[in-house]
Amino acid sequence: MDTKTLELEVNLLHERVCSALSDTTRIMILYLLSERDMFVNEIAEALDTPQSTISRHLKVLRERNLVSTERQGTAVLYSIVDKRIIQSLDLMRAILNDQVRTQAAITNPVSELNQLSKEK
Repeated sequence: MDTKTLELEVNLLHERVCSALSDTTRIMILYLLSERDMFVNEIAEALDTPQSTISRHLKVLRERNLVSTERQGTAVLYSIVDKRIIQSLDLMRAILNDQVRTQAAITNPVSELNQLSKEK
């Protein structure tokens, strides 16, 4: 496999993981699983979401190799495959927090100027 093809394959895998992380429910599932392994009914209860919806999201996370399963009798226990995914989510969250602070620093003075002009 040449370098260009390999690079394309890696980018496609990256895209698939990012796609799996583009849903708030899936992000919340990953954060829950970072605390402990859980069964689908426990996740559904914790997120106050129908079990069928959670199962659908878990299927996406499983297909992207972000969570793994272990059958325990008739139930399936879910766990995170690689805890570094939580570190990457935390890093993205920190970047977003910085962006929000920067935007607030820009918009607050503009709001103050608008308020001053209205008072005149």
